[in-house]
Amino acid sequence: MSQIAQYRGTGKRKTSVARVILRPGDGATWVNGRSIEEYFPRTIWRSIATSPLKTAGLEGQYDLRVRVHGGGLTGQAGAVRHGIARALVEANPELRVPLKREGYLTRDARQVERKKAGLHKARKAPQFSKR
Repeated sequence: MSQIAQYRGTGKRKTSVARVILRPGDGATWVNGRSIEEYFPRTIWRSIATSPLKTAGLEGQYDLRVRVHGGGLTGQAGAVRHGIARALVEANPELRVPLKREGYLTRDARQVERKKAGLHKARKAPQFSKR
C-alpha cells in the first residue's frame, strides 16, 4: 500500500486558525467541506487565500483540504494563506525564500485590543467636560 504524499500547515491570523492539507492533484479546493467559491463568496478573499500557490507557480497542481474556525472571513482567508504557505515550504523547502519575501510565512499578530475600564473603547476616552 503506497502512501500518498501529504503536507500539512497550520495558519493563523487574528482569532482564526486554519489547518491545511496539501496533496498532489488537479487543484480541487475544499474549505470546511464546501468549495472555495461557496465558502469565500468574494473574489478578494479567494485571491488572498490562494496567493501562495500563485507566487510558487503551482496553481492546479495540489488539492487543498482546509479546516478553518474562529474570526471572520477576512481573518480566515489570511489564516488559510498562512497555512498554505507553510505546507508548501514543507513540500518544497526551496519555496521558502520567495514565499518569505512576499510575507506569506509571517503570522499577522495584530489582535483586537481589549476594552479598558472607564473608557468607551480600548483607547477612546470619555468626552472632556470643562464644567
